[in-house]
Amino acid sequence: MALTGLEVADRLAGHGIGVTVVDPRWTKPVDEALVAAARQHRLVVTVEDNGRVGGFGDAVARLLRDHDVDVPVKTFGLPQEFLAHGTRDQVLEEVGLTPQHLARQITEAVVLRSPGDVRETATAATEGQPVE
Repeated sequence: MALTGLEVADRLAGHGIGVTVVDPRWTKPVDEALVAAARQHRLVVTVEDNGRVGGFGDAVARLLRDHDVDVPVKTFGLPQEFLAHGTRDQVLEEVGLTPQHLARQITEAVVLRSPGDVRETATAATEGQPVE
């Protein structure tokens, strides 16, 4: 999902939203360097092509809670349900894990958390790579 994260970052930058993309080398254990990165942002977003429940996003949220980092975490991933058969791209499109869908949802989340102009600064984080 790293390439997706980079595409989302480009789209968000076009809206004046600053983004940091982190592509972890492994999902668990979560790299503690994410704690310092999260402290510098208003929102952490994780994106993974795996189930959300008990996935990377949950592990990042737990890590941040364990370190008393009070930054909201928004997780994107596969729903815990049977998915229709199709190609990987078809499945990701169906569940909204495409750059266009993700950028729209992250922009909405940033607007909700950013008083005033979104261009001031915003953040997100992508799983498999956190987008800040």
